[in-house]
Amino acid sequence: MQKEIDAKISIEDLVDILPASASYLSGKGIRCIACGEPIWGTLEEAALEKGFGQEEINGFVRELNELLRGGEE
Repeated sequence: MQKEIDAKISIEDLVDILPASASYLSGKGIRCIACGEPIWGTLEEAALEKGFGQEEINGFVRELNELLRGGEE
């Protein structure tokens, strides 16, 4: 069973289950493991640190889950 992404997922787990999330996050201005600067904490914490609001974070979660489902065969 594929893990569902939520705002409380650690960045490390997110990149592990969805490697494409590194590019996605980078495009949003959120640095991540694959960008050469390790980041600890959750998706929500990283987004809040960059000034994103809860609605935007919910959008990230929705889009990341769409990417995750799109990668299934």
